[in-house]
Amino acid sequence: MIFVDSSYYIAIADTKDQWHKKSLELSEYIENSISVVSSFIISEVVTEIGRRSGGKVAYNLYNYFTDNCKIIYIDRDLLSESMEIVLKYDGTLSLADAASVTIMDNMKIGEIISFDSDFDKVNFINRIHTLQ
Repeated sequence: MIFVDSSYYIAIADTKDQWHKKSLELSEYIENSISVVSSFIISEVVTEIGRRSGGKVAYNLYNYFTDNCKIIYIDRDLLSESMEIVLKYDGTLSLADAASVTIMDNMKIGEIISFDSDFDKVNFINRIHTLQ
């Protein structure tokens, strides 16, 4: 299993995104893994891609998530745990990123596909953002 951040999905869906080419390269890395996302990740991607490319593209991405990813839904307990991570990193991780860290810790997932360097602050996470 590998956790996949919104920055990857936004980049792969938007050909004008600065990370688009790298996201295409990374797609080979994750194709044989189970991709784990949170409901926060889906919210971020659908919102941003909807803004950039319209509702139909955002809807298609939503369907991709429901058909192809293991989705972890944010409930009250997970939200509380995530807020502890926000405090631990003194607000330098967003709530969505803190939820990703919490999920990864709970599920013992050590790798994340992401172009967000904020994850480099977390010792147990290996951020995959290039194949070189």
